[in-house]
Order: sequence, then structure tokens, then C-alpha cells
Amino acid sequence: MSRIAVVLFNLGGPDSPEAVRPFLFNLFRDPAIIQLPAVARYPLAALIAATRTKTAQDNYALMGGRSPLLPETEAQAAALEAELARRGREARAFIAMRYWRPQTPETARAVAAYAPDEIVLLPLYPQYSTTTTGSSLKAWNAAYRGPGRIRAVGCYPTASGLAEAYAAEIRKVWDAAGRPSNVRLLFSAHGLPQRVVDDGDPYEAQIRATAEAVAARTPELSDWRVSFQSRVGRLKWLEPSTEQAIEAAAQDGKGVLICPVAFVSEHVETLVELDHEYAALAGRLGVVPYLRARTPGVRPEFIAELADAVDNALERPGKVASREAGCAAPHGGWRCPATHGKCGCRDGRRDGGDR
Repeated sequence: MSRIAVVLFNLGGPDSPEAVRPFLFNLFRDPAIIQLPAVARYPLAALIAATRTKTAQDNYALMGGRSPLLPETEAQAAALEAELARRGREARAFIAMRYWRPQTPETARAVAAYAPDEIVLLPLYPQYSTTTTGSSLKAWNAAYRGPGRIRAVGCYPTASGLAEAYAAEIRKVWDAAGRPSNVRLLFSAHGLPQRVVDDGDPYEAQIRATAEAVAARTPELSDWRVSFQSRVGRLKWLEPSTEQAIEAAAQDGKGVLICPVAFVSEHVETLVELDHEYAALAGRLGVVPYLRARTPGVRPEFIAELADAVDNALERPGKVASREAGCAAPHGGWRCPATHGKCGCRDGRRDGGDR
């Protein structure tokens, strides 16, 4: 039986108040985030980290002083291993965080020591962006030199298990609130600078595709919109912002139910931004009710979909480790329109075959 390593990509989060500043520096020095030469990017990243540390520490203090992202991802990894074992696969799930521990080089060494026959790179970002999946794939390809044939899952924005997991959490919170009728469903996603999308990044299109797939499963909430949160800096970002969407709901006399459609586990954007900051905004504006669906987490529909993604990836030709970032194949039926030139899943041609 083949030994399989499944590498789960995520961004990571600080595990202590002291880790906040270096985490922010790692984030903002990524050329996928700030597109400047290193000689300018590194000092700017240090400046941003220094100026944002206190505010970020205050946010993490609301969650006990650390991000819950790693333990949530560990729970998903354990659930995925169990599901793959149930399907008869000898698989071990590893976690590669982009900006904090365990970071990609550490995970790459652990996978090499495991000596797998097959490796599946599986991002916990359902929607592809150059700033998330693209950056994580490049980091992996630069770090890994061990054995095993590699396949990468590029995205799965319309996969049925993902959409059903979001829909189940929406129905759960709506039912608990007494099924209020005067509610607008907001699909809130992490934003991106508009220029990144204009340059061909498929993220916005995939976010909207996920929202449509989930909305089709929640016809009782027919009034729905997509919005974007977590803006940083002065650049123009994707709109409408979630703040603007909440303000629009107030003007229309609507309550809101927010689904964090770009996130599959709880972390600072959901537990602080949605549960505290936007809840306070809704309160000031008289938006009642203000409801928030949980992320998919370890819901069985979502874990089964991740296992399906692994199964499907293993049916494709693999490649040995290479410094070329390469391409990744989509899962779940989605294909990016040709207008999205930065799509990492452009029919998977560069991902096939041996090297």
C-alpha cells in the first residue's frame, strides 16, 4: 500500500502575544502580499509590523492571547486522516503554515522524513488566489526535496461538501434564532486589493461562485449579497466592504446573517472582526438580528470533500519535487474563465507527467 502524505496549507497565526510582531513581519514581507523588491519590501514589512502590533495583540487578547487556527487545523488534519483510513488509505496529514509555526520548511523536512510514495498538497483556502494558494505552493516547491510524487489541489470553490457545510451552519444559526424572515444573508470574504484582481487573480470570481453554490442550498434566505472584509492600507479593495453591506442592510431595515465564505476554520477574522467589530457596528446601526454562521471546521460534509479531493488528486499523474512552482488542478467541477490569467489551475497542464 502506498504511503501518502497530505500537506494542508494555511496561513497560520501567532501562538503568543510575543509572536504577533514576527508573524506580521512574515506576512507583509511576502512578495505576493506586497509587490515590491525585497530591498523596499522588508523595511516596509518591519514598519507595518511595528505599527500594527499593539492593535493585533489586543485582538488576539480577545481569543486568549493566541490564534486558534493551528488547533483548529490540527483537528481537521486528524479528521481527514481518519476519513482516509476509513477509505483504506495509509495517509498522514501534515500542516504547513505560511507565516507562523509550523512553517513550510519545517513541514517539508517532516514530510521527507516520513518518506511518502505520494504527496497531495491541499490548501485550506477553497478559493485560489496568488496571495494564498499561489504563495503557499511556491514556498513548498522551494523547500521540498524529499521523495514522493506530488499532486496539488488548486481550488474547490463549488465542491458540494464545502457548499453543504456552509449551508448547514447557516441553517443551524437561523433555526436557533427562530427562523427570522427579515434577514439578509451576507457572504463575507477576506478582501484583496482591486488591482490584484484586475491583474487576473481569480479569487473574486471564485468567492462569488461559492456564494452562489451555498445560496442554492439555502433558498429560504433568498436575499443574499457578497461582501469583503479585512481591508489594510490605502489601496482600493474589493467592494462592497462588509461594513458597507451592514450599513446597506440598516438602510433597508434588514437584519443580517453573516457566512464567512472564504474561511474554513475560526480565527481572528471571524472571532474578532465578525463577532466583535461588525457586531458592534450592527448594534449602533440598529441591525437586528445580527447572526453569524460558523465555519465548516470538522463538519463531516467538509472533511469528506477534502478526502474526495485527495482521492481525485491521486488519480492524476504526479511529478517529483521541483523548484518550478508549477500548476495545480481544480477539484469539484470549477474551471476559471480564460480572463483570469493568474489562475493556478489552468487545466492542470503543467501539473501532469513525470519530471
